[in-house]
Amino acid sequence: MKRIIFLFILAVFAFAACKTTKQAAQSEYTTDPTVQPKVFSVPASGTETATKTVEKVVDEKPIAIRREQVTFTQQEDRSKNESNTFFVIIGSFSQLDNAKNYRGTLLNEGFTPIILHSETGYYRVCVDSFKNENEARGRVTKLRQTFPKYSDVWLLIKE
Repeated sequence: MKRIIFLFILAVFAFAACKTTKQAAQSEYTTDPTVQPKVFSVPASGTETATKTVEKVVDEKPIAIRREQVTFTQQEDRSKNESNTFFVIIGSFSQLDNAKNYRGTLLNEGFTPIILHSETGYYRVCVDSFKNENEARGRVTKLRQTFPKYSDVWLLIKE
């Protein structure tokens, strides 16, 4: 009888010790849904009443940046963009055919995309390139505002 009680208590402890707690995955790239966007008021111009305010919501996603060595897949793209350092990347593919198909889609939408081959083996589809980082960041912001479906654009810095 003592053995049965001992085995029962041992089993209870074994099952109690196996409990796990589930936690949400933590990543520096995910946003916390409980954080509200920053809102601030801007005073109205002098001709309007001072009690009137304009609210502006600041909800800008940070711009991802990567440094890579890249080569151009077409010679004419190389001659036009070789001196530029900052590239606005709108797509990344492991297969060249997929990158070319996406390039065709972007051409139909009015972009002039080029394809870069990265040192990592990926084919990066670029829609603009710049010598100045601020201009490149401005283009990323403008793309995100104008084309919400391309909200995941990012900057590649050529090494």
